[in-house]
Amino acid sequence: MTTHETNGKHDGKTLRLTMAQALVKYLQVQYSERDEQRRRLIPAIFGIFGHGNVAGVGQALYEYGRDLPFHQTRNEQSMVHSAMAFAKANLRLSTLACTASIGPGSTNMLTGAATATVNRVPVLLLPSDYYATRHQGPVLQQLEHPISADVSVNDAFRPLSRFFDRISRPEQLLTALPEAMRVLTDPVETGTVTISLPQDVQAHAYDYPAHFFDERMWRIDRALPHPQRIAEAVELLRAAKRPLIIAGGGVHYAQAWDELQTIVETFGIPVGETFVGKGAVRNDTELLLGGLGVTGTPAAGKMSSQADLVIAIGTRMTDFTTGSRSAFNHPDVKFISINVSGHDAYKMGALPIVADARETLRALIAAASEAGIQPNPAYVQEAAAARRAWLSDVHHKFYQQVPGEIMSQSQVIGILNEEARSGDTIIAAAGGPPGDLHKLWDATAGRGIHMEFGFSCMGYEIPAGLGVRMAQPEGEVVVLVGDGTYLMNPTEIVTSRQDRLKMTVVILENHGFQVIRQLQMNRVGRSFGNEFRAREEGANVLEGEYVPIDFAQNAASMGARTWNVYNPDQLRNALREAREEPGTCVIVAEIEKHRYLPGSGVWWDVAAAEVTEDPVTHELRRAYEEDRDRLQRLYY
Repeated sequence: MTTHETNGKHDGKTLRLTMAQALVKYLQVQYSERDEQRRRLIPAIFGIFGHGNVAGVGQALYEYGRDLPFHQTRNEQSMVHSAMAFAKANLRLSTLACTASIGPGSTNMLTGAATATVNRVPVLLLPSDYYATRHQGPVLQQLEHPISADVSVNDAFRPLSRFFDRISRPEQLLTALPEAMRVLTDPVETGTVTISLPQDVQAHAYDYPAHFFDERMWRIDRALPHPQRIAEAVELLRAAKRPLIIAGGGVHYAQAWDELQTIVETFGIPVGETFVGKGAVRNDTELLLGGLGVTGTPAAGKMSSQADLVIAIGTRMTDFTTGSRSAFNHPDVKFISINVSGHDAYKMGALPIVADARETLRALIAAASEAGIQPNPAYVQEAAAARRAWLSDVHHKFYQQVPGEIMSQSQVIGILNEEARSGDTIIAAAGGPPGDLHKLWDATAGRGIHMEFGFSCMGYEIPAGLGVRMAQPEGEVVVLVGDGTYLMNPTEIVTSRQDRLKMTVVILENHGFQVIRQLQMNRVGRSFGNEFRAREEGANVLEGEYVPIDFAQNAASMGARTWNVYNPDQLRNALREAREEPGTCVIVAEIEKHRYLPGSGVWWDVAAAEVTEDPVTHELRRAYEEDRDRLQRLYY
């Protein structure tokens, strides 16, 4: 029999610990490394304690968690969003763990799990589970499945996780945790990792091998492109007359900013950015078209519609980027896709280059230069002219006051652009703000942007401010959020005060879910159920007076300093005062309800009702079918 000592001491062979204690000790000695840069893989943990984890994980953190700081949060979904934002701000090289109690505490994390996996951002979830021993009978908050006694509510995490395991015996950590770390640090497989922790097993002890708690380095390799694929890509580029680059989030995660700038300027290729790719071009250039796709700029929409070669870098090519496969109208358009994931690289019938973006761009730049590929001056000027026309409209139309109206959302973004400094980051996720930021935000010269739009998750924004601030101690963190989204999840303002994680929240008050109302008007033709209106007396519909909400007073009750602003000068002054404040600030900006930026010219497949007796909806369906048949295509 192997000898051991108890209470965390060991003779060099084993260490007797509870399962939860072993988990906490293990997480504190995991590191990631890329390009010889070493960092803690999981430097902290978020959590809310309940009976399912307070005596297990909670006890372990108290006794052994000196290097795993605990952050108390207000909502379990929020803490997953915070962990995801922290991981994203750290380019997926570091993340946070989240612990929740059995039952609703754990299932509250499901939306966060889906958000992280859809966006392919690593988070480690530690939901508590039922008693594995079953001595107790059904325990509080346990699901009793009629035909599967081993099913719990935590099984709902399975389709939302890139790796899932349930620890029914304490020694199972020995295989579960290394696999969890592998998935968290794998650029292809990463996403939500869920380790389900039965309440009783958290407190069960085991003689763990002492070496299990030695420091472990998880090296993140850069996959090199195959030379044949590079040669094929050069031939496509040589033949192209109108090439276009789509810069996705993979540019950021690969730290390929310099290489992207080089390929754009060396070969005269216009570039548009996805939501996650926004800011991939760090130094301004006449070939930067801004956001691309459904919510992109008209300049990007025009150039993408005529491109004969599209080079997609680190993007999943979702419907917002491709216009539901309608954005690329050249009859002979071809695609090159650079992606670490083969699943993504083969989309759109592309020439797949399954490799790291930075290494691929370096190889492609060298090979294209050797092949003598040169920019087409006329094409460069065409792209630059489209960009200039858009920027002229922005400054002379959309940033200006419309007579008879109050301040617009685009004016708010214009002021935020003016006031932003190098090192500041703006955050958005759902509703109208991300679309308008996609068009308007200037992410060059160090002005950062953090948008979650893979899941378009309302309620992500303020929790994300915590994660970004933890990753970014310097500069301002500005959260831009609509009033509808704010109402869903404002309470992490308290956490920001508790942990001294200062952010400035700008609430756009337009009295409803106005961007969805805009879509509703475009596809239904009638306004229904999207504005914050009282129920009309006698009519049983929400079409009465607008419901007044004092957002500033709400935020002030949680300890924020607040402002109400109604014009650009007031907003500018409030932002300057907020920058000097040490704690979290909330600025409520009253904006025009139904003022929108122009579309990008890129179609989006949202179907109007196929059968209707409403003549307005009927006409919208006819127009939808016409656009669908004219624009949408498949690529092989």
